[in-house]
Amino acid sequence: MGRDLQLRVATPEDLEWIHELRHRVYAQELGQHVPDPAGRLRDGLDGDNVYLVAARGAARIGFVSVTPPWLGRYALDKYLTRDELPLLTENDVFEVRILTVEPRWRATAAAPLLMYAALRWIAARGGRRVVAMGRTELLDMYLAVGLRPVGRTVHSGALTFEVLTGSVTELTKLTMDRFRTTLERLRSAVDWQLDVPFAPRPDGCEHGGASFTAIGTDFRSLHRRHQVVAADVLDAWFPPAPGVRAALAEDPAWAARTSPPTGAEGLLAEIATARALPEETLAVGAGSSDLIFRAFGQWLTPESRVLLTDPGYGEYAHVTERVIGCRVDRFRLRREDGWRIDPARLSAAVSSGRYDLVVVINPNNPTGGHVPAAELRSVIAAAPARTRWWIDEAYLGYVGLTESLAGLAATDPRVVVCSSLSKMYALSGMRAAYLVAEPATAAQIRRWTPPWPVSLPAQLAAVAALRDPAYYSDCWLRTHALRRQLAADLAALDEALAVEEAVANFLTVTLPSGGPSAAQLVTECRRRDVYLRDLSPLSPEYQGRTVRIAVRDTAENARIVAACQAALDVLRPGSASLVPRPAGVRMPVGVAVPAGVPVPAGVRMSAGVPSAGSAR
Repeated sequence: MGRDLQLRVATPEDLEWIHELRHRVYAQELGQHVPDPAGRLRDGLDGDNVYLVAARGAARIGFVSVTPPWLGRYALDKYLTRDELPLLTENDVFEVRILTVEPRWRATAAAPLLMYAALRWIAARGGRRVVAMGRTELLDMYLAVGLRPVGRTVHSGALTFEVLTGSVTELTKLTMDRFRTTLERLRSAVDWQLDVPFAPRPDGCEHGGASFTAIGTDFRSLHRRHQVVAADVLDAWFPPAPGVRAALAEDPAWAARTSPPTGAEGLLAEIATARALPEETLAVGAGSSDLIFRAFGQWLTPESRVLLTDPGYGEYAHVTERVIGCRVDRFRLRREDGWRIDPARLSAAVSSGRYDLVVVINPNNPTGGHVPAAELRSVIAAAPARTRWWIDEAYLGYVGLTESLAGLAATDPRVVVCSSLSKMYALSGMRAAYLVAEPATAAQIRRWTPPWPVSLPAQLAAVAALRDPAYYSDCWLRTHALRRQLAADLAALDEALAVEEAVANFLTVTLPSGGPSAAQLVTECRRRDVYLRDLSPLSPEYQGRTVRIAVRDTAENARIVAACQAALDVLRPGSASLVPRPAGVRMPVGVAVPAGVPVPAGVRMSAGVPSAGSAR
């Protein structure tokens, strides 16, 4: 394929070539459109959709178009109504279209690389499904790459197309499995200029925590912790209570070598006392994720139907969709509503009784919104008896523990409350959490709890923390003051920034449309050892433009503001936008179609993926 292959978002200079190539292929070669005397083919989505371009030096090789859901319109709208194709009403569906390659490059890996780039770009914006149009005579090829017909056929000029769809996760996996050797070769060779990593994460949920990579996950350079601002995770900015530090310091050698109480009996008793709950309604775990995996694994099957808030904590989607394989629906939270959970809308969504489990994170992560306990109680009371509710209260201390639904969970078999001691009590490194449920449900979880579920240092720390509520109440109040100041300082950087505070120990900053992406801002801040969280992969609602920032102490908050200012100065229009890419990489010559991939007569292929003119 040549040297210096580059994969990038189209520049203004690329657009004339795109329009000219589209005319050559779709008007002159395929007869899909009437030829234009100017030799250019445009459509109504130009300027709003995103083109990804493959180029070698000055020579452009091919492109693919992606239409995101937040535009509110697709190319398919020209052919089908939303009633005929209700898939287009979902907010996580991206349209992939006109994958087109210059004739001389059609026997190379250009097309699969462009398709793979489109999938990576979509996944980085929270996309979960793609929709496309594929020529009916090439249907077998689309099936081979994981796309499936939806049962709709459309006609455009001389061509007939099938409407196809597929899961972004499944399509990416199939692409990587089928073209693994080619993609591995390209990974070290292509000049990848997209603001998303070339390869997806290994199997597992994507969380914050890149800041620990900067410190050193081998623990050989822990001095770096004093240089790195870890605002990409929601660990507390304050230290644990004095009693916690004393308990851990008293005899660390003994605590390290000694087996803890088998069932964390002392911790259970302390939680029961602190929360005024019967001990038989409690179960403990090594953090809330431990409890999520154990409980959901007991209750749910691939036939179960689950409702998740969107945006919401990513572990819930990971466990229900990828680990268990449940049928998952999303309850959409909207920016224009202040990310608020509307009780009436939620009640209507669950009234049919089709959900086995509804998950509510309260306050929500990552939006920070809180539903008053009285409103949530009313929704649950009106819900069908068969629906179980999982209420995640990991950040409730920042609102007030009187807002907990733990008392309801202790008596109502439909309700379970999960509470982590990590974020509110500055014990993230200890991994201690508990859930509250009526006694039979709690007993079931305890039966599926291995012995020694929480380490001895964690039990010592958690017990000491629960015995000092006054210390933590003061820390939570100080967190609000720090958050308000951080929000004001960030908002003062640029009037185009949208800063949203909410109620917990974090805030969000949304960049203006047409400016740098959240991923670019995060990357640029990392150059200054300041780590923020790009929320884009969690939901298309963020449109690739929102970062979450954990509240730190005064000095670190000042570093966050300074890093954001410096990043914006670099990334504003007119500056050289910086995106992650390997330096000095080269593209090997002639990466071609893998052996054994069938090529239908009269069709030129790009590594088994339809090339110019055969993908729409």
